[in-house]
Amino acid sequence: MSATAKKRALMPEDIRARKGGEPIVSLTAYTTPMAQMMDAHCDFVLVGDSVGMVLHGLPSTLGVTMEMMILHGQAVARGLDSAMMVIDMPFGSYEESPQQAFRSAARLMAETGAGAVKLEGGREMAQTIQFLVARGIPVVAHVGLTPQSINTLGGYKVQGRGEEGSGLIADARAVAEAGAFCVVLEKVPEGLANQVTEELPIPTIGIGASAGCDGQILVLDDMLGLFTAFKAKFVKRFANLGEQAEEAIADYARAVKAREFPGPEHVFADLAPQNKPS
Repeated sequence: MSATAKKRALMPEDIRARKGGEPIVSLTAYTTPMAQMMDAHCDFVLVGDSVGMVLHGLPSTLGVTMEMMILHGQAVARGLDSAMMVIDMPFGSYEESPQQAFRSAARLMAETGAGAVKLEGGREMAQTIQFLVARGIPVVAHVGLTPQSINTLGGYKVQGRGEEGSGLIADARAVAEAGAFCVVLEKVPEGLANQVTEELPIPTIGIGASAGCDGQILVLDDMLGLFTAFKAKFVKRFANLGEQAEEAIADYARAVKAREFPGPEHVFADLAPQNKPS
């Protein structure tokens, strides 16, 4: 194979095979440029319904629509060559029945080219996951803090503490047995996340869980310091681009008001007048 040959895109079975091996790297993406930047570094890229809060200013993920997910999924797909794209199923698109979930998932995959879908829920979604997988839809499960259920969970609280731990373990087992090829553990105590990781035959992807998980995921804009409305404890800011952007915008505004921008190097000279014939 030549050095310029296109690398094969990862598939669900490639991710599943990483159980207990090299940690799986994942980030969210919503746009083509960001997807291009992370393609060489991520195993899979999630088009998350967090786009509603991060890019659209919604108070939660509940207002995200299928059309929004498809639009951003198509954008991300244009930026990926080797990383697998996973797309979130938005609230209300899959909970009613396995049949509804299949119609929604099939549309998402057909219109975006995603390699898998992600849905939230444990034991109550096991039948739906099994139904999707049996019909050719690879599924990433998501247990623990499930943002689409914040109204019933009482907010963005840690899940699985104390007596709740057994229920979370049961949820994780159920989605694995139903056929999910990996499972996201969000805002789960470290010890419990380690226990789930040891017990499950599929990879665990932590976000606010444990370094012992089989992989990690963060919202890109959180990690870059671009989304600053709030900062969860489990987020590490690997850059502070939000602060840099604010400083740059302020500097631009100052330069415009002072007529320092545009300068001579940013404008175009007039054409020299042509000599008229005598």
